[in-house]
Amino acid sequence: MRAAIVLAAGKGTRLKSRIPKVLHPVAGQPMVQTAVERARQAGLDAVVVVVGHGAEAVQATVEAVFPNVCRFALQTEQRGTGHAARIGLQALPPQTEGRVLILSADAPLLRQQTVDRLVNGGTTVRFLTAEVPEPRGYGRVVRDADGRVQRIVEEKDATEGERAIREVNAGTYWVDLGFLREAVAGLETDNAQGELYLTDVVETAARRGEAEALRVDDPTEIRGVNDRTELAEAERIVYSREVRRHQVQGVTVNDPASVRIDPGVIIGPDTVIEPRVTIRGASTLGAGCRVDVGSVLEDAEIEDGVTIHPYTVVEGATLRTGSVAGPFARLRPGTVLQPEARVGNFVELKKTTLGPGAKANHLSYLGDAQVGRGANIGAGTITCNYDGFGKYPTRIGDGAFVGSNATLVAPLDIGTGAYVAAGSALTDPVPDDGLAFGRARQTVKPERARAVREAAQKRAQRGKD
Repeated sequence: MRAAIVLAAGKGTRLKSRIPKVLHPVAGQPMVQTAVERARQAGLDAVVVVVGHGAEAVQATVEAVFPNVCRFALQTEQRGTGHAARIGLQALPPQTEGRVLILSADAPLLRQQTVDRLVNGGTTVRFLTAEVPEPRGYGRVVRDADGRVQRIVEEKDATEGERAIREVNAGTYWVDLGFLREAVAGLETDNAQGELYLTDVVETAARRGEAEALRVDDPTEIRGVNDRTELAEAERIVYSREVRRHQVQGVTVNDPASVRIDPGVIIGPDTVIEPRVTIRGASTLGAGCRVDVGSVLEDAEIEDGVTIHPYTVVEGATLRTGSVAGPFARLRPGTVLQPEARVGNFVELKKTTLGPGAKANHLSYLGDAQVGRGANIGAGTITCNYDGFGKYPTRIGDGAFVGSNATLVAPLDIGTGAYVAAGSALTDPVPDDGLAFGRARQTVKPERARAVREAAQKRAQRGKD
């Protein structure tokens, strides 16, 4: 068996949060989710998550993302990383043979390719290290004169000379299961912190000549998250990596430092991402798109050649080839813009399909609506889709023209080629090629405005007196 133990029991006191440490998100996903994903993508057979502080919340979060995948082990008493590993091993069948990967759930910067390199080795204990300019807080990797690993010494137990060592332990291990069971059973607490150190198993293996350090090239990979500053820095690094990944694949990102792209987002070549754009979740963008300044996309499906003008929000919506949205538009879940459809400034769509070439260019709300091919929705038009109890549909046929400030009270059907006069409030269906007026006849009272003003001025004066 090739298994993984994810250490996720810590409280994270320095974060000063009621939320368990490992549930704090980095680039859109909880840190514990990232750790479990690393183990899963490495092709391991079983994943054990050791939970402690906020155990129920951590387990619920993992189960929501990886249903019926992980095993959970409860560490009720925090006695160190060695104790956590001992608890995690108890969730595996006792006679199981093979190897186990041990990951820290608060180290979200570890790359998948690094994990894959680690688990390709067969030494009894293989662990990750990095050379860092400022090693404070890390365990130091002590080697002999020939460069062989001797042990890992925690900072509080290190001598002055050992603290000067810049090669540090990353807290990620690939260990023979039988050896690990034996080694953690023999751990003792004779150290400065009175804890069971997982790092002591390295010294045990080193005495047999069976400990190997695998050094990572990028020291940022081993960074943990212990406070809000480190949380923000981890997120900055992840976003920087993602921007770089897309640039290499042919995406133009103007002002990379201001752009946020979650891991897992897919973007086609020749798409242009302007400053201060955020792309979240499971969003996909095709080739040759343009996403302009300040726009936010979340779980969005964007096909080729789509234009998104500044400050547009797209949430769970689909924009087909050549469609246009914004500026200042909001496309909510369930919305579909068919090819060449256009949504303009201050237009909101919810669970609405705008047919091919249809337009809603100004100041409108369309909810639970089906708008046909080439239809035109005038400025200020709204669908009244909610009566306080239920949601109701509006259907607008191909080529229909809806004038400005129309109020369409659902459920309502407007036929193919129909016209709706500006300012109309409609409650009854309009047939194909029908012309609908739903407004009062205009009345003009000559010279009446003067009298209205004078009366208003007198009322205002009485109020002052």
